[in-house]
Amino acid sequence: MSTVRRSAAAVACVVLALVLLGCTSEPEDPPAEPEASSTPLQDFATDDVAIARGEFCARVAPDAVAAALGAEPADADTWANGDRTRLSDGVRDVAHEYGCSWTAADGSVARAWVFAPPVTTSAAAALGRESRRADGCRPVPDAPAYGDPSVAVRCGDEIAFHGLFGDAWLSCSLQTSELDRAGRWCVAVAQAASSD
Repeated sequence: MSTVRRSAAAVACVVLALVLLGCTSEPEDPPAEPEASSTPLQDFATDDVAIARGEFCARVAPDAVAAALGAEPADADTWANGDRTRLSDGVRDVAHEYGCSWTAADGSVARAWVFAPPVTTSAAAALGRESRRADGCRPVPDAPAYGDPSVAVRCGDEIAFHGLFGDAWLSCSLQTSELDRAGRWCVAVAQAASSD
């Protein structure tokens, strides 16, 4: 190969390399993290959700907890089947459930729990009746379904949803006067407790 041809080939390679370099672009910024979105309970198909009767609290989205409370939690607690814990105001006992609670600085509380033993449809109906008849509680009319059967109750300054998902009795509660906010919290709980 002549010197001229070699020189021409070298120049062609340099030009090609420069053209290819010019075609590359700066690396793109990674896509922004998706913002947490919440789903209204009436738009959530609870009949398609399978709930595991086990620990789920670590899977509850921190953004969902903050959205429910209206602030970052100042305190959190979890319990498991067989733990001795405070199950409600003034009631300490051995838990037969897996659950958690988050408390904001203003004292607002978001809770979630699932019974450890399986629950039949007739037992779930009885649990629903007990929830409606509890002291200081009244049923929330026209509340969206949260499992089948399900019940929504307002107890003082708290709204709670309870429902049967397969053989899992799942409950969630939030200190709020807003049914939609409580429903969105309960959707986040069902998503975290889902076995899918």
